[in-house]
Amino acid sequence: MRVSVADDGCGIPPDDFVQVFERFYRVDKGRSHDSGGTGLGLSIVRQIVTLHGGSVCAKAREEGGVVFSFTLPLCKLDA
Repeated sequence: MRVSVADDGCGIPPDDFVQVFERFYRVDKGRSHDSGGTGLGLSIVRQIVTLHGGSVCAKAREEGGVVFSFTLPLCKLDA
C-alpha cells in the first residue's frame, strides 16, 4: 500500500532531500524553534513505517512543492 501527501509550497532544495528524514533536520535553518517545528516529525514517520516493513520517500513536484510518500506491506488475514 502506498500513501502520498502533496503540497504546493516552495519545495525543498535538491541537496536537502537526502537529509529530510533525519532527526532534528530542518530545511529552513533560519526558523527559530519558537515559530514551531523541532525537526522530528518526518524522522518519527520514517521510524514507524520502517518498523512495519515499509519505506518513505520525498520527491519534488514539477509544479512546485513536494510529495511525501510511504509504503507498507499488505498482510493476508487467515480465515
